[in-house]
Amino acid sequence: MKGLFKGLIGLAILGFLVAYFGSPFLTVRALVAAAETGDEAALERLVDFPAFRDSLKDELTARLMAEAQADPRVRDSGLGGLGMIFGPMLVGGAVDALVNAPTVAAMVRTAEVPDPTDREPTPVAEDRGADIRQTYGYRDMNTFAVRLTDVERPNQTLKLLLTRQGMFDWKLTGIDLPEG
Repeated sequence: MKGLFKGLIGLAILGFLVAYFGSPFLTVRALVAAAETGDEAALERLVDFPAFRDSLKDELTARLMAEAQADPRVRDSGLGGLGMIFGPMLVGGAVDALVNAPTVAAMVRTAEVPDPTDREPTPVAEDRGADIRQTYGYRDMNTFAVRLTDVERPNQTLKLLLTRQGMFDWKLTGIDLPEG
């Protein structure tokens, strides 16, 4: 009887650990399935859009500032300084207007961030031919990274960041853009 009790406790602990560490994989699977089918309701449940937008704004603003500092024509001109002041506001407005469930679905399907100047959303059927490789890994106990790489662009990996929400739930909350 004592051995049975220890066995049940051990099995319960093992089940908990599998659920605790395996739950982000289920979320990623659901996210990819929702993106491939264009299921906007599922994407709304799986993505924390305010946090995702903030993360994308931070990434794009940092890239904009780095590019402006690297270009001597922009860095040394008065208009360049003005652009560096207003650039983050323009990025913020574009991200707020652009990031929605279809945009996130396109990112997952194509492993690239859509161009904010493109007013037409990418149709679901158009990009189904892309061969996207997925790799996963924990950044820490509460952050899980999904690396998406198009085999035609192996040096440009888009990283989507999921954050633990409670014990077993995860949501897409951030992004790391590819270099360049």
